[in-house]
Amino acid sequence: MEHIQIQYVLDYIEVHLKDDLDIKTLAQVSGYSEYHFIRVFRKYVCLTPADYIRKRRISEIVLRIGETKRPISDIAFEYGFNSKENFTRAFKKEHNILPTEWKTSNCSLRLFMPFEFEKAHPKPSVSMKYVESFFLTAYQFNNDFPPNCWNKYNSENRSVKLSGGDIVEDFGAMIWDSGKKCLRYYIGIKTDFARGDISDTIQLKINAGLYAVFETPPAGQHNFVYTVRETWNWIYDDWLPNSGYFRAEGYEFESYIEISKKYIEQIYIPIKKE
Repeated sequence: MEHIQIQYVLDYIEVHLKDDLDIKTLAQVSGYSEYHFIRVFRKYVCLTPADYIRKRRISEIVLRIGETKRPISDIAFEYGFNSKENFTRAFKKEHNILPTEWKTSNCSLRLFMPFEFEKAHPKPSVSMKYVESFFLTAYQFNNDFPPNCWNKYNSENRSVKLSGGDIVEDFGAMIWDSGKKCLRYYIGIKTDFARGDISDTIQLKINAGLYAVFETPPAGQHNFVYTVRETWNWIYDDWLPNSGYFRAEGYEFESYIEISKKYIEQIYIPIKKE
């Protein structure tokens, strides 16, 4: 019953995304008190109503920017941002880059699409591969949210900076730091191809071993990052618990070529038999 009431609210938000939306009205749509509505909404959507609305508005603005030559400020105002500065701050907080940086680089953003209770998405392809050890020349990112790390990396053209101008494959490598209880995330290229400016980078060794390799389903610019995150969720929620394998020690990593605009990524998980 609760999810039905929240679906009413989600549908209402989509219809009125450009209008003023307050908790009192949304609670009335749900049929709950304001306190109970906020609690139930967070239970299912994992966001407060205000955060959900903000993320949806920013995502729709990004989509509209790609469809028209209208100024960003005009579109932002249409969705309730009363100044260019307010939208810029909200966009920077969401994606870790400025709207102008995004427009210049045209990189893929993690857009927040309407919440779905029932999800039926194509599954990634899965294969097993023995990987020889190799080194990455990479930047370490303190932000523990990988999509925002990629936004910074791509908007500053760090890949061609590292390679000296060549188009090469980019790698995002990650490992959990149990001591500091945080994700260590690095982005860079294979050291063999690092012939450019490598200042502020580190050398990272990817261990040899057996890896499960997942290729994300085909996507477009605006749903690519979403597809990647859904693939990661599927790996850990569904595939790994039922695969007969354990996650082995070492770095997980993902790779793709941003400039190719193919919007397909490979994800590598080190594994061992149960």
